[in-house]
Amino acid sequence: MKSTARRHSYGVKGAPYAFLIPAAILFALFFALPIGYALWLSFHKVKVSGLGLGSGARKEVWAGLENYTDALTDSELINGALRVLGYGCIVVPVMLGLALLFALMMDSEKVRLAPFTRLAIFLPYAIPGVVAALLWGFLYLPDVSPFYFVLGKLGLPQPDLLDGGPLYLALSNIAVWGGTGFNMIVIYTSLQAIPAEVYEAAKLDGATPAQIALRIKIPMVAPSLVLTFFFSIIATLQVYNEPTTLKPLTNSVSTTWSPLMKVYRDAFGDGDIYGAAAQAVIIACATLLLSFGFLRAANRRQKQEAAR
Repeated sequence: MKSTARRHSYGVKGAPYAFLIPAAILFALFFALPIGYALWLSFHKVKVSGLGLGSGARKEVWAGLENYTDALTDSELINGALRVLGYGCIVVPVMLGLALLFALMMDSEKVRLAPFTRLAIFLPYAIPGVVAALLWGFLYLPDVSPFYFVLGKLGLPQPDLLDGGPLYLALSNIAVWGGTGFNMIVIYTSLQAIPAEVYEAAKLDGATPAQIALRIKIPMVAPSLVLTFFFSIIATLQVYNEPTTLKPLTNSVSTTWSPLMKVYRDAFGDGDIYGAAAQAVIIACATLLLSFGFLRAANRRQKQEAAR
């Protein structure tokens, strides 16, 4: 009886691990293994002997930190990172500001057709990024865009949004249009979790709707704002779909406009998978450091406010 009970106890304790096995296998195959392989490639290179012809003329050898040194001194990669930084300075504040504004409006007692409005704001997020970039790309083209036709009929200026500085606004608009709905839902869900008694007490004290929003709602959804900001940073650093899709429509978008575009070109265009692997590792480390640093700063501030 004791042995049966012991086996039953072991079976109960081991049940959670059995459920984790499929997820662990998928994590290892499609996440850990590719990362490990990319790290391995980043420390190697191809050594060519003679003319590079014949068996054994091209050998894979240890490169050490050579690929990382080349990547960190590559002007194209640095310029791509600077472009993404400027792109992020536009996208993140505008997208989160609109998401917060829409969430506060949806949480208002006077809002009408709330379900339809929430769906309308969220719907662009359900459209794949490539499709969204194509749709906006044709709206940006002067020859086919109905907006340019209307501006021409009204005698108004017709700026080229796919050239020069306006290109940043054009790309940012696509990201803001697609990502605002998701962030709005996250913030709105947090607003719905605030007890109604808090609002009633504020109203009894004479607080206006604007004061309730600024002094109660926004501070109480701060964790959601931190979460959406965290996701937005990661998405900004990994921008690829929008500039790649718009590239055939304009000469202002190069094959190295963003760091990920350069990684793709080096790996599959130039065949330098070793250098591309090093660049990918650098981008992943930069994303991790920025995200971890932001989360630590946010947690430290929350602890300081809680201590007060």
